[in-house]
Amino acid sequence: MADFDDERIASLKQRRKAAILDRFLTFSGLALAGASAFFPWYVFFNADKFGINVAGSENSRELPDWPARNVFSVSPLAMVNKNEADKKAPPIDPLTTATVSDLGKERDGRAIQEDQPFPGKSSFRLLHVSNGRALIEDPSGMYVVRIGSILPDESRLATLEQRDGKWVIVTSKGEIYKNN
Repeated sequence: MADFDDERIASLKQRRKAAILDRFLTFSGLALAGASAFFPWYVFFNADKFGINVAGSENSRELPDWPARNVFSVSPLAMVNKNEADKKAPPIDPLTTATVSDLGKERDGRAIQEDQPFPGKSSFRLLHVSNGRALIEDPSGMYVVRIGSILPDESRLATLEQRDGKWVIVTSKGEIYKNN
């Protein structure tokens, strides 16, 4: 009979543990469900903490007061290698054009200087001028530039002027681009 009582007591303890575990899991599930239902409302009422920060805008045609970015497009082959070991190597054309540089050779008793510009001309259009900044467009995109910015033709913006009622860009190379 003692064995029967011990088995019964063990069974009751096991049921109590299971009931406590069931209550704990039920309470945890209800708490999680409540938090899940409440969280979207918390986000809705506190949108400043969770939302995307959008810059304010005005209904005007003025350009934003952003700092100008330099505009340049440099070929990796045109970059200067700052390695001292490579400076001693003879100049070789890295492009497959079948040309050999005369740089460093002498002709008529003086050294030859190669100042060959890149072929073609990078053209761009002046779209709009406002607040000392200009919006320009070239085949690769649109850019906001200001005086001193590097332009797509690898010159710098020298001045922004208004001539005959139209805006004009004058570059450091002396080229003039008019607003259409």
